[in-house]
Amino acid sequence: VMNVITIEDYKSTYWPKLDSAIDQLLTQSPGDYIPISYEQIYSCVYKCVCQQHSEQMYSDLIKKITNHLERVSKELQASPPDLYIERFNIALGQYMGALQSIVPLFIYMNKFYIETKLNRDLKDDLIKLFTEHVAEKHIYNLMPLLLEAQSTPFQITPSTMANIVKGLYTLRPEWVQMAPALFSKFIPNILPPAVESELQEYAAQDQKLQRELIQNGFTR
Repeated sequence: VMNVITIEDYKSTYWPKLDSAIDQLLTQSPGDYIPISYEQIYSCVYKCVCQQHSEQMYSDLIKKITNHLERVSKELQASPPDLYIERFNIALGQYMGALQSIVPLFIYMNKFYIETKLNRDLKDDLIKLFTEHVAEKHIYNLMPLLLEAQSTPFQITPSTMANIVKGLYTLRPEWVQMAPALFSKFIPNILPPAVESELQEYAAQDQKLQRELIQNGFTR
């Protein structure tokens, strides 16, 4: 028989354990080993779900991750242009990496609350948070820098460029329209097959977009 977990127990004992584990997962560097007991966290979530604390736990999780992403966004805003792309890439990679651990830990909550009661999915919800709190706020600064980096060899590594472009496409496919030629380098089949004569036109469109972004105040 499972002991009753009151809302006070949840707040004083269970959530703090989850909170500190999520903290570690969100801030670890790729390849770090973090000393949290997955089994302990998993069973913590399971017990809270069985005792009807799913709604509270979901709300706490979203709030926690939103606060984290708002801090990430502010740090990015303070980045100088020459470090901006690299830092965005690190923030994106770190967050997507964290989700690979966070989502499985909350599998019971996802199954018995988010999917059944909310008709949604935890991973989608958490990716959406990154889109809203980080990517949307930075896309207009990021895009001109990416276009510029693309035309300046060795400014950033090809893998960084690929990660960011693929990441942005995952977050919001319609961002392709901001720079079709750039996205088409990394995402197959998003442009109609190019005819030789149209390649100049693509290049011209690219430059036009850069000019427009600059005119609209998206300065370097």
